[in-house]
Amino acid sequence: MRIGFLLGLMVCCFWISNGYGEEAFSIQAQAALDQDNNILNYLNHAAREVTQHSLDGIDTLAAWQAVRDQRYLQFLEMCSLTDVPLEGPRPPLNVKETGVIQQDGFHIIKLYYESLPGLYVPANLYVPDNLQEPAPAVLYVCGHSRTQKTSYQAHPRKFAQLGFVCLIIETIQYGEVLGEHHGCYARGWFNWYSRGYTPGGVELWNAIRGLDLLCERKDVNPDKLGVTGISGGGSQSWYIAAADPRIKVCAPVCGTGTVEAHVHQRTVDGHCDCMMPINTYRIDYHDIGALIAPRPLLAASANRDGLYSIESVRDSFSKVKKIYDLYGAGDHCLLVETPGGHSYHEISRTKIFSFFLKHLLGKDVPPEQVGDIDESESAMLSDEQLRAYVNCVPADDRTKTIQDSFQKMAAPPVIESENDLRNHRSKVIDFLREKTFGAFPPNPPDLSIRLEFRSLEGRYGTSRYSFVSEEGYRLKLDCQWGEALAEKRPVLLVLRNPNENRWDSEGFSSGLPGTWNRAFLEVRGVGETSWGPELQWHIRRAAAWTGRTVASMRVYDVLRALQTLRQLPGVDSAQIALAARDEMAAIALYAALLDGHIHTVLLQNPPATQDAPSSPDGRGEALEMLNCLRITDLPHVAGMLWPTRVVFLGKPHSNYDWAVEVMKAIGHEDGVRMVESFAEWKP
Repeated sequence: MRIGFLLGLMVCCFWISNGYGEEAFSIQAQAALDQDNNILNYLNHAAREVTQHSLDGIDTLAAWQAVRDQRYLQFLEMCSLTDVPLEGPRPPLNVKETGVIQQDGFHIIKLYYESLPGLYVPANLYVPDNLQEPAPAVLYVCGHSRTQKTSYQAHPRKFAQLGFVCLIIETIQYGEVLGEHHGCYARGWFNWYSRGYTPGGVELWNAIRGLDLLCERKDVNPDKLGVTGISGGGSQSWYIAAADPRIKVCAPVCGTGTVEAHVHQRTVDGHCDCMMPINTYRIDYHDIGALIAPRPLLAASANRDGLYSIESVRDSFSKVKKIYDLYGAGDHCLLVETPGGHSYHEISRTKIFSFFLKHLLGKDVPPEQVGDIDESESAMLSDEQLRAYVNCVPADDRTKTIQDSFQKMAAPPVIESENDLRNHRSKVIDFLREKTFGAFPPNPPDLSIRLEFRSLEGRYGTSRYSFVSEEGYRLKLDCQWGEALAEKRPVLLVLRNPNENRWDSEGFSSGLPGTWNRAFLEVRGVGETSWGPELQWHIRRAAAWTGRTVASMRVYDVLRALQTLRQLPGVDSAQIALAARDEMAAIALYAALLDGHIHTVLLQNPPATQDAPSSPDGRGEALEMLNCLRITDLPHVAGMLWPTRVVFLGKPHSNYDWAVEVMKAIGHEDGVRMVESFAEWKP
């Protein structure tokens, strides 16, 4: 016992003599209790912040009007409408009518139109007979029913019987052409987040062009347009009315809620990818509803909806109504609650018909007198009867592949000089900080660095520090010192991989030059803070709804670890290198770009691109970062880090040849090198 006491005393004397006295750091006898390192708690908190604070500071109409235009443009961007002609001339609709079905008092025109060249939208147009003047029109947007305009035909039929022209359009998911709607949801296409792509954006654009079609018709009054739909059509009704001021009346059904509820209650798991914009600016549905004000809005929701809890609907609606109240138009904002699950009810249908009659036709007809829809067998037409493509789908139809071309991805930039590189890098960083890493805390918490453990074996020492990366997360940084800490030494920060075996990272970084010390970092989701692989699908989708991704959170962890390292005695802050393998190489590249002071980035087997699919169950590599592919990609990041050096351990994918050529073009061929091992690296 006495020998152990003396050894412990010697260790303490060594550390104190090298700047690690109790006045600088204190060893914790137990694990930190102030951060729970639980990803679900973290995401719940992030979602709550979105829901509770998205309309903060807007207490007057002037305050709202001061930010409305900017929020409107941000909303369009989050709906992936960055590369469509919202302003100026639009391509011709090329409407093709393929048949007419005469009904009692109205007729149905079967048609399709081109919302973009080669992007066709099948539709049915319900027109009252013998119109004496242009009539108000309603755009009916379908929910996610496999039979689309057939399933919902009773609604446009009723509108036509009430005197409205009604256009019902199909989604790209179902109907006459089956497009891709479940990319992240079911196919593992989490790269959609990196592209800034949501299929809801295509739906929204198709709907806007449907309004163009209505406005071109002589039998339609373009100043009296409304929109309604249920489920996916309910969320689209919010989008369409917010995006297009031509909509004068909006009635979304079973299509709203709050981000907080969706994440906390995990109803996000039941929603497909169109039900939330790419949440770059961390908005909620009440932000979308605010853009509709002060136009008449009637939202209807079921009180036992399995996708939208009624409590979250009330919460969201109450926040929308506050904006209406600022306009003095609170009576234009109504919520209808109906009994039962995710569906229409006679109460919601009749109130919607009455609402549209009042605000588009100027008729006060009480809901109990307006009449309900007729879904009897004799009234319903078949899929075949309502089919718009009566012969065949146009040969050049892009519906099945529109996800690959709806938005433009960044091309490799032309870099011919250091000035070109600096300018492009500055542009990329500005974009990323706003549109990819915007969820980084604007006022980060104190690092609260703590020494948790230390040991000494001869000349070599180890120490484990913890630091607060972000509220909710205290991470560990394991340092291995090969030299006396009285001298400042360069440090290699090694990013541990998810699911790696013990000593894998130590083996990966072996052969390091003797003058360099090492530190090992487990970012969130790795090692002690890891979560079960069965949660990965949920976490990736829920995180995106809060404006972040697993990868972007990890980039932030690395940046905070670098801040921590630079505060430790014995660290030469001007000589910190990053090393990573596989998916963590993507994290290292972006962290080095944002940090701007890394000596060298050493990479083994970096992913070829972020524009690649994942496993459908969400397991495995999580490379997606919101919108990043709109401005850059991993090989481009590697090529713009100069004067930070990039060293590949082994030959990377040929995509990285671009980085090599850039370094040659600017006269710094040593800026990107290839070696076989750390032993060959000559810092």
